Amino acid sequence: MKILMVLTSHDTLGDTGEKTGFWLEEFAAPYYTFKDAGAQVTLASPAGGQPPLDPKSALADFQTELTERFNQDSAAQRDLANTVKLDTIDSGDFDAVFYPGGHGPLWDLTNCAKSIALIEEFERSNKPISFVCHAPAVLRNVKAANGEPLIKGRHVTGFTNGEEAGVQLTDVVPFLIEDEFKALGALYQKGDDWAPYVVEDGKLITGQNPASSEGVAKALIAQLS
Repeated sequence: MKILMVLTSHDTLGDTGEKTGFWLEEFAAPYYTFKDAGAQVTLASPAGGQPPLDPKSALADFQTELTERFNQDSAAQRDLANTVKLDTIDSGDFDAVFYPGGHGPLWDLTNCAKSIALIEEFERSNKPISFVCHAPAVLRNVKAANGEPLIKGRHVTGFTNGEEAGVQLTDVVPFLIEDEFKALGALYQKGDDWAPYVVEDGKLITGQNPASSEGVAKALIAQLS
């Protein structure tokens, strides 16, 4: 069981002067869920090397048992510091793909030709594709075989308008996932803000927020088992 995890390389939060990147829980929870299930995990990012961590996700309020495990795990930290360049990845080498969120992907992976092509290759090969929180945004420009948006007519979730307002970034992000998905014809669904919520539509698995990351990973493992 070989799983590809694709992380952002983008570290600038719009024009705020603040930093962003990937969200720690959304990496750590799936990483260990996959590892503990016996999967071989490969980490990739557009720029390769160490992906930027959203500094807010390292604050005490956002730590979980699995982020604490990561913080004590030098081998995992080394793994993360040495992500391979996305351009070198062949989808044929993997059984599934998972994208952790954080705000970073809104800017780079959403518009990354290699990422878009990879997702389309996984989807055409009927392999599970999974995304959590802001990472579903990377589906914005992904097309189905018929040329229509991949998410058109598909059940999906992602960070809600209410959650974006809650972190006061509604006017900072390049687009709101909930609004954009509805505009693309997706059957967007959501649960309560900040509560775990996972949607499966065939091989497409999406989670609403950080609390959903372990659930998405477990759903992915279940599909591969």
